[in-house]
Amino acid sequence: MDASGPGPDRLRAVLDAVDAANADDPHTIVVDGVERPKELAHAELMTRWVRELAPDAGDEQLIAARAHHLRRWTIPRDDFPRDRAGYLRWRTALRRQHADEVGGIMRGAGYDDVSIGRVQAIVRKAGLGRDPEVQVHEDALCLVFLETQFDELAARLDEVKMIEILQKTAAKMSPAGLAAAGTLPLSDSGAELLERALGAA
Repeated sequence: MDASGPGPDRLRAVLDAVDAANADDPHTIVVDGVERPKELAHAELMTRWVRELAPDAGDEQLIAARAHHLRRWTIPRDDFPRDRAGYLRWRTALRRQHADEVGGIMRGAGYDDVSIGRVQAIVRKAGLGRDPEVQVHEDALCLVFLETQFDELAARLDEVKMIEILQKTAAKMSPAGLAAAGTLPLSDSGAELLERALGAA
């Protein structure tokens, strides 16, 4: 569902504004040998995966991908209790922030309330399991996790725990998302772990 009006210019303005905000992330990751602000890099990878999984994706899907973790570092996990309830409160606060801030950016670029609401619903993953666009968003999230965090996490956790995490990740993905995961250039040990997790599932 595309918003009416001059889409390309308006879309570019929103994506650029989100990128400028995420460029302030003090945390960094290395992507293709280059150190980048973490959320800026993740947002670009998300957008790439959404475009690959849904070549006809409209403005709302692309904006949701770019803004899925908009300024995430400003609400640290340590601000909440280290239990399950604290984790859920943290995730709720993050989703509210991401949705509110991208809504403000979109409104400033001239998007209407319908388009803004749609982006916010995708960011919150409302309708996961029923909404094809939200499923693409979830697939892209899982693929970015596998691309950027899998090997580092596997180095810290034992195999049993890692396989459990991979099985939970795979359970959230569509067949198309799982097929895309099979194309990732994982390390030999990472690829073996993923294969074992999917086989056990």
